[in-house]
Order: sequence, then C-alpha cells, then structure tokens
Amino acid sequence: MEQTHTAHNGTATATQGAQRRVLVVEDDPTIVDAIAARLRAEGFLVQTAGDGPAAVDTAEAWQPDLLILDIMLPGFDGLEVCRRVQAARPVPVLMLTARDDETDMLVGLGVGADDYMTKPFSMRELAARVHVLLRRVERAAIAATTPRSGILRLGELEIDHAQRRVRVRSEDVHLTPTEFDLLVCLANTPRAVLSREQLLAEVWDWADASGTRTVDSHIKALRRKIGAERIRTVHGVGYALETPTP
Repeated sequence: MEQTHTAHNGTATATQGAQRRVLVVEDDPTIVDAIAARLRAEGFLVQTAGDGPAAVDTAEAWQPDLLILDIMLPGFDGLEVCRRVQAARPVPVLMLTARDDETDMLVGLGVGADDYMTKPFSMRELAARVHVLLRRVERAAIAATTPRSGILRLGELEIDHAQRRVRVRSEDVHLTPTEFDLLVCLANTPRAVLSREQLLAEVWDWADASGTRTVDSHIKALRRKIGAERIRTVHGVGYALETPTP
C-alpha cells in the first residue's frame, strides 16, 4: 500500500484535493498505478489495496473520504467490500466495472455505490467524478445543519431536505447521496421534463454527454426504491417526476 507525501507544513503538495483521502481498490497494477498517479497529481492522499479483505482492513484503519472500487477482486468482490465498508461508515464509492453490464451497475448502486464507470475510461473523467462526489458530501453536510422550511410532500412521497430523508407511504426509504440529490432535482420542478444532460450537469456537475448512461442507471435504481410509476420517461428527452393530480 502506498500513501502520498505531504509538504512540511502538513498540507498536500496540490491544493485542489488537499488532505482528502482516496482508497483505490483494484487488482490490476497498471490501472491502480495510473489512477493513483492522477489523483496524487490532483492533490489527494492515496492508498491502494489489491483484494477484498485488504480493502476492508485498509478502509477501517485509514478512514478514507472516498473509495474507488473495482467489482472483480480476489478474496471477495467489490460488492461485498462496498457492503462491509458502508455498514461500518458511510463513504462515497465510485465503482469500476470491466463489463458494460447494466445488472452490475444496478447491483453496485443497490449496495451503496454512488457512481460507476465502465473500463476503459479517461483519467480526466475519473478525477472529475471524484471531485464531484466529494463536493456532494460537503453539500450534504452543510444541508444537514441548515434548516429548511417544511417537508416537501408530493402525494405519498415525502422529502425532508434538512435530514436528507425520504419516505414513501410514511415508510423510510434508504437512498444514496446521489439518489437523494437526483430525486430533489426532479422534485424541484415536478412534472417538468429534465433532459439527461440537465440532470448530469445539476447532480453530477458533469457536462459531458458520455455520462448520460450514468443518469439512466441511477434513475432505474431510484425507481426500484420509490416506485417506478413516480418517474416518467420521455423517450429521447429525459425524465419527469410524476405528482398526484390536484
């Protein structure tokens, strides 16, 4: 395992990701070295693990701010790593998969991953996704301490901004931070159709159309949790949150 060196004043040598810890879990040395090098260049502190058990042990000992996690790993797979790490402490997870398999993506999102990328991917996009996930965590922390008036109720769907909680028919629904932000984005303009590109820009801060598959997969995961009938697909355009007729 490796860790970046910091400057003598205790700050990372670059400022953009200063002092944020990223654990990269990947068993391919070429890929893990490339990811680690790019993140260090962005100013992050980085450690690596090459199998499932090492990933869980390192996450427990090092307390990273974010995990980059390959699905296929020796020992046990990335899905099990995600389950165990999330059970101990919520942490944003960017899942990597070698297969462009929607089932893998949905299962990964279902066990607590916040985003995914399919190999091969550009290091520029990966670094951008990491920054976005960390900004979302910061926004969530601020929102949790900033009172907002009331709870948004759309029929049987309730969204509590202050506590970042969602209920359907008075039952709590567990959403990942990304799913919550996606739902709020749709709920801000109920019934209005938002394009995939709009959702990608608003929720992920990512303007590249190559990421629209990410939106589709998160929408499917969100539908499974709050009910498929609540999110309408407008083919060729995007999605809208359905609300009860007045």
